[in-house]
Amino acid sequence: MDVPDEHERSLAFAEVALGQIKALGQSASPRNFAIWYHYATGYNQPLNQSINEALAKSGSLSETDLEQIYDTYLSDSRFGERIDSVGTRVLDEINQVMSTIDAAAGSATTYSKRLTVASEKLAQAKDGEALRAVIEHLVQGAREMETSNKKLEARLAASRQEIEHLQHNLEAVRTESFTDQLTTLANRKYFNAALAQAIAEATAKSEPLSLLMADIDYFKTFNDRFGHLTGDHVLRLVALSVKQNVKSQDIAARYGGEEFVIALPNTSLEAATLIADQIRHAVMTRELMKRSTGERLGRVTISIGVAELRPADNAPLLIERADKCLYAAKRNGRNRVIGENDTEAKAETITRVRVA
Repeated sequence: MDVPDEHERSLAFAEVALGQIKALGQSASPRNFAIWYHYATGYNQPLNQSINEALAKSGSLSETDLEQIYDTYLSDSRFGERIDSVGTRVLDEINQVMSTIDAAAGSATTYSKRLTVASEKLAQAKDGEALRAVIEHLVQGAREMETSNKKLEARLAASRQEIEHLQHNLEAVRTESFTDQLTTLANRKYFNAALAQAIAEATAKSEPLSLLMADIDYFKTFNDRFGHLTGDHVLRLVALSVKQNVKSQDIAARYGGEEFVIALPNTSLEAATLIADQIRHAVMTRELMKRSTGERLGRVTISIGVAELRPADNAPLLIERADKCLYAAKRNGRNRVIGENDTEAKAETITRVRVA
């Protein structure tokens, strides 16, 4: 394909992207443009499918939807570019260090040759004048070698500092790639990997492991009534309540939209249910207020389902059971915790089997 054709195609994709943004009344932010540009190209099928399903369901995309789509399907490329950039800088630094070492090796070779010549001249020296000349030659060579070594030391110290800085950058990029930017909890990508590892460790050690799945009650209604910015504040509030009620060994994440998950290693179903109720209560007791106007917006509540790892379980099975318990909590009035041994959860399973 020649350049003019590619130019026209890119402009056409951009026009479609802007048209979608305008039609749905969204802000023309770089994030939204990137989403709709990729949608227009049709190359990212999972992204397109996710958007089409959301549009078919509600006819629009909320800020939460857009954020989730971007984090799931596009943000990895951004992190990849940043990692590539840091990698290139590391390679450049290594090349410069190697050049410095090569130069130092050359200086050492030259000094070695100078010593050899001096040794030969010492053997031939007949008087003090000749001996003094040889010594001066050696002193000059030693000084040059000392200067070369100091330059090498300084360069190596600078390179070490730069490489440490780049390592910190890589760690920051890695952390960011596994973090939900709105709530600062782990994201779904990180959680899936961490849960699989936690299950493997629990199975190997014959230790309990429980999973909490939480969902904000009536979040869409709240979001539509007070706006997406307030909705984002609610998500951060729930995330804060989660953080304050889990330990460092626990794995808490925003699973998608208004749904949260917490894996609790070495925790029984009974203990996990108590932790879940602590989180539920912490959310319920926080009253929301609009800072700009002082308007009281009321309180939000969450429903939580709890399941415990069983022998031969895998992550999908454990998540499915916790999700069924969450669904039972929603069906039985919301703002409650239901564990898989509770009567409501068992009734929910029976109902679903009959429907199927």
